[in-house]
Formats: sequence, C-alpha cells, structure tokens
Amino acid sequence: MAQIDILLPVKNGKDFLAESIDSIIAQTHTDWRLLVLDHGSTDGSREMAEDYRRRDPRVEVHSFPQAVGLAGLLNCGLEIADCEFVMRHDADDICYPDRMALALAGFAQYPDCVAIGGQADVIDASGKLLGEMLMPVGSARVTAASLFRNPIAHPTAMLRFAAVKQMGIRYGIDLLRVLPEDQRLEVPALAEDYFLFGQLAILGKCANIPHKLIRYRWHGNNVSATRFDDQMAVSLDISRSLARSFCIMHQLPWFDPAPFCNHGGILLDVDGRGNFDAEYERMADAVTRGLGDSEELRRELRYRKAIATRREASLLWRFHRFRADNTPEAGEWTAIRSWLLRRFPGRPRMSVAGLPA
Repeated sequence: MAQIDILLPVKNGKDFLAESIDSIIAQTHTDWRLLVLDHGSTDGSREMAEDYRRRDPRVEVHSFPQAVGLAGLLNCGLEIADCEFVMRHDADDICYPDRMALALAGFAQYPDCVAIGGQADVIDASGKLLGEMLMPVGSARVTAASLFRNPIAHPTAMLRFAAVKQMGIRYGIDLLRVLPEDQRLEVPALAEDYFLFGQLAILGKCANIPHKLIRYRWHGNNVSATRFDDQMAVSLDISRSLARSFCIMHQLPWFDPAPFCNHGGILLDVDGRGNFDAEYERMADAVTRGLGDSEELRRELRYRKAIATRREASLLWRFHRFRADNTPEAGEWTAIRSWLLRRFPGRPRMSVAGLPA
C-alpha cells in the first residue's frame, strides 16, 4: 500500500498528459501510486498511460467508460484507493516537485482536517504564465468562504483517506444530511468539487496552505470556459444548500448567500437591486454566531461587505478600501471588474431571483 494514491481522471487529454504524469514521477516524495482513470478516451490517452505503466510499476491504468460524469469517475477511483492520503491531479496540470511533501506537512499542521489544498500558478496551453490562483489560507477562512465560492482549488486537493472511508465521502452527494430528503442536492458534474469541499468546510474540516502546489492550465476546453452559465447555476444552488445546512446546524435564521457570491469571478444580478447592506448585516451576524469571531472570518466578511453594493462608484470605492489592507484572492477583483464591464457585448453576466430569508 502506498502512502498516497493519486486520482488522475482523463478523457481525450493526450496533449498534456505526458507532462502531467512526468510531474508526478518527479515528486520529491516517492511513496505514491498513480491511478489513471480513463473515461473512454479515443485519442490515445489510455495507450500513453499504459506506456508509463510498463515503465513505472507505481502507475496503474483503470478504464471506466460507463462512469456518469466526473463525479462518477472520481468515485470509481475512491472505490479502488487503498492509502493513507488520496490526492487529486488533472491530466492537463503540472505538479511542482514538492507538492506531496508540502501537502503532507499541511496535514501535520491541521490534524483535524480531512482536505488540504493550496495555491497555484496559472498557465496557458503553451505553458506561458498567466497569473496566480490565490486561495484563502486557514481553516476559519476556508469555512467562511465556502458559503460564497469554492474554497479549495480541486486540482490542488489531498484528502485523509481514513476519513473518506469513515464519513462515506463521495463526490456529488449530500454528506451532511441535515436538510429534508427532498431538498438534498445531487451534483454529478460541473461543481462536484465545490459541493464536496463546501460540506467538509462548514464542518471545519478543510484548510489551504500558503504554498503553490501546481501549475493550473487554463485553455479553451476547461469546463469553466465551455459550460460557464451551467456551472454558475449549479454553484449558486450549492451555496444556497450549504447556507441552509449551516444555519440548521447552528440553529440560526437562514440567509440567501446569492448577493455575496463571486462564483466564476462574477457578481450576480439579484432581482436587479443595487444594495444589499441590510442583507449583509443579517448574513454577517449569522456567520459570526455560527463560526465565532476571528480575524480570518473578519477578512472574509470585509470582502462580502465590499460587494454588498451593485452601484458602480460605491462598489469600486469599497473595493479600493478593502484592497488597501487585504490581498485580493482568486476571483475577488475579477468579480468587481466583470460587474463594471457587464454591459459590454460578450461579457459574462447572470441574473437570478433572490430568495426570502
């Protein structure tokens, strides 16, 4: 049994697969097993992975063409995993050499956590650096952020496998089971990672470390590019489900997180309204009562306060004040900018109906 099993799903990903697998083989930590989960590739991806298997016994190739969505494919991987930690890796991303070692150190720092993520550089199809993907650091920050966005970059994640087995963790299902059965979500695709990590986060079981773990590749075939509107709709459903679960667990009045979300680096047009300061006060009170006051929580709430307005001048001024004392993270400035540019043709926008508190 290897200490770390790596789940690497692939479907027709031959263009970047070799570089992705090479970055696993180059890890400073060597006690691992790579489970390549082929989803019915027809471009030679499986044959390429089989070639690696013949050269390195730590590489295994498993074919699951019948798996339903990415969630189903990853769940097939969890069924065959046998390890201390299970790690996610995408077929188009590149691990930094010390990724595994840094994640293991993160579990030592956060012994109660089930999932650990980290930071990333963003590259294009040719490997050119585009920017950074900065995620919230610390357990309290991740918990608070989970109500409004995916708090962990899925391709950086590692999970404690004993907890996976004990809690019955699978992608796409409601693990909390505090909502009535007819209100529980199933998320087979598009945002299955957010649903999993969001639930673990509101249990206080997730954290991010401040280190960059991967080079995340952004190209035209990313789901976030090809099915953006669908992914945003599912993400909002998840935020609302998490908020309901959180409030039930802590016996708090429910709030609608929609005005304060920044999924996909956009702000939502909620009922065409321009100000949500009153809703912000109710939300901030509930979240603080549920999590307890801390600087990590206050930092998260400062950003949510900044975006509680949709009036351009006020929004820009509030964000300017926020940025004076805080380093913006993934999707925070992008959400402001996208709102300011929303009237331009081709710019992403999404209108939703608010829900009563």
